Amino acid sequence: MINSQIARHLLEVKAVKLRPEEPFTWSSGWLSPIYCDNRVTLSYPEVRTFIKNALADAIRQNFPAADIIAGVATAGIAQGALVADVLNLPYCYVRPEPKKHGMGNQIEGRFEAGQRVVVIEDLISTGGSSLKVVEALRQAGADVLGMAAIFTYGFPLADENFRNANVPLVCLSDYSALIEEAQRMDYVQAEQLSSLGAWREDPGSWGR
Repeated sequence: MINSQIARHLLEVKAVKLRPEEPFTWSSGWLSPIYCDNRVTLSYPEVRTFIKNALADAIRQNFPAADIIAGVATAGIAQGALVADVLNLPYCYVRPEPKKHGMGNQIEGRFEAGQRVVVIEDLISTGGSSLKVVEALRQAGADVLGMAAIFTYGFPLADENFRNANVPLVCLSDYSALIEEAQRMDYVQAEQLSSLGAWREDPGSWGR
C-alpha cells in the first residue's frame, strides 16, 4: 500500500516526528504531538524519487487531462517541479500573495488562462493556505482539476473546506497510516496511542 510505504519513508528519514509527551506548538497556537516537514525528503534521493513517482502516478490516475502542474510556495515548489518533470508537463508555482516589488507576480512561470491545472502541496492540515492558491489560479482563469499532496492529517475541517471549494484532493498518506506504521516500527509505544488518537479527534483542545 502506497500510504504505508510513504508513512514508513517519512518516519525513516525523520521528516515526521512524534512527541506526545513534549508537544510542538503550531503557528495556529494548537499543541500537537506530531511535526511533519516533508522538505527533509528532498535530501534523500531514494525517498525523493519514490515520492515524485507516486505523485505522478496519482495524477495520471486521477487527473489525466492536466495541462500544467502548479506548486504551492514554498514547500510545494520543489515537489511540484519534480512531478512536472516526470510527467513532462509545464510548471509554475504560486505564492500566498502577490510580490510587493518587481512585477508583483503571484503566479511564477508561464501560465495561460484556460489551462487545466493540478496543484501540488506537501502537507494538508486545515487546507486554508492551499485553497488560497487554488483561488488565485481560478482568478487567473485556470481550470483547477484538483490537488495532490504527500500527507494529510485527515482533519474533518480540511475535508469540508475542500468539498466547499469543489477541489478534489488526493493524498499519498495520512495520519492513520502513519500511526499504524509507527507501531510496526516501534516508533511509538502502546500507552501513547490514546493520546495520539485524542489529538486527531480534537486538535484544538488537545493538551490544554
